[in-house]
Amino acid sequence: MRSHLLNDRTAEHYRRSVTDGVERVAARLAATGQPFTGTTVDALAPRVDGIDLDRPLHDTAAALDELEEVYLRDAVYFHHPRYLAHLNCPVVVPAVLAEAVLSAVNSSLDTWDQSTGGTLIERRLVDWTAARIGLGPAADGVFTSGGTQSNLQALLLAREEAKTDAPEKLRILVSEAGHFSVRKAAKLLGLGPGAVIPVPVERDRRMQAVALARELERCRRDGHVPMAVVATAGTTDFGSIDPLPEIAELCDRYGVWLHADAAYGCGLLVSPTRRGLLAGIERADSVTVDYHKSFFQPVSCSALLVRDAATLRHATYHADYLNPRRAVAERIPNQVDKSLQTTRRFDALKLWMTLRVMGADAIGGLFDEVCGLAREGWRLLAGDPRFEVVAEPALSTLVFRHVPAAVTDPAVIDRANLYAREALFASGDAVVAGTTVGGRHHLKFTLLNPETTTADLSAVLDLIAGHAEQYLGESLDRAC
Repeated sequence: MRSHLLNDRTAEHYRRSVTDGVERVAARLAATGQPFTGTTVDALAPRVDGIDLDRPLHDTAAALDELEEVYLRDAVYFHHPRYLAHLNCPVVVPAVLAEAVLSAVNSSLDTWDQSTGGTLIERRLVDWTAARIGLGPAADGVFTSGGTQSNLQALLLAREEAKTDAPEKLRILVSEAGHFSVRKAAKLLGLGPGAVIPVPVERDRRMQAVALARELERCRRDGHVPMAVVATAGTTDFGSIDPLPEIAELCDRYGVWLHADAAYGCGLLVSPTRRGLLAGIERADSVTVDYHKSFFQPVSCSALLVRDAATLRHATYHADYLNPRRAVAERIPNQVDKSLQTTRRFDALKLWMTLRVMGADAIGGLFDEVCGLAREGWRLLAGDPRFEVVAEPALSTLVFRHVPAAVTDPAVIDRANLYAREALFASGDAVVAGTTVGGRHHLKFTLLNPETTTADLSAVLDLIAGHAEQYLGESLDRAC
């Protein structure tokens, strides 16, 4: 029905519908007392499956009522201070406003004739970010869907720059704590299963520069071609930042592309107090940033930056109907010339509005707050005999586990921690993440909400300990 097409004749219908939706979400946010309701797949799936999509409701209010039942009521709300699980941030209001604008206008950022000012805004933000990194006057980049896509494109560029006739000899070196998307990218690029070489890490989960030098030398000796070293500036579990200056020196020495995966740590680019933690990132050939992690932007909002704009040619293809070659000579700025994607949302607008309303220092200040909270949380855990914490935080994550005094069997302790996490999620009182360290199950706080307090952390630790002790007590009763 044409009455639902957004145009000049339906502007008032659009205003009423969006206002109704915004009011529903605002009411839900205001009434949310815990991050999750504790619903299960078995409880929720029948409600979703029972909806007949071939029988529309023909009423926006009714559709929103239904949405309350199947989504809004049981969503996991990242804005709640006891959501402590994954790298999901609460989002800032200017970015949400931008999301509404960009969705309604629906610009596509592949070509100039689909976006006009949107292209210029994205390019300006690419230049701004590259300058914050320190990549130099020849830098360029493009917005992406996230760190996985950025890492894939960076490694594509590195592979092409390696200029080898023996792709089976190509190697990528990344720390043991690096992101899994590096292995995924290697597979998508047609590299063999042994193409990714894991480099050992120190106790603080930073790449060992000495081990990297050893692996680079081994590649040379064995006739392999190291096409890229991936240095991580903020690992997912520990927030650890690899020794960027030392890695850059080795890459220079061996003539290897250096990619810095700063998907998590990019918030340091605007930090008033912690920018020095990224010293050396300016020497990278390419950098991944995820604004939707530590810049408090809605998903998706990410970018790949490169030191040399010319390297982006490896992602360039021309189509007569879209970006013909003559457009380059005519200096028409088509972003599809740099991107793995064709149709692409105007996600850059979210960052633009955030910078124009809040400013970079305000964003960095929020990230500083959560990094400071992680330090307080580490002291809390280190002083609590019920827990052991693995490493001091570099950014805003804490990996730890409950260690009952009366139990020594590591497998039993593993099960108690796993049970505690699942029971906590089922209760809806808080959400924490899990991971493994040395083959043993651990829990993880990922702190990205400045509204979270040490009192929240302490309360969640009490809940975890209570669930773990309940499991151990029931296990003992069963054994008797």
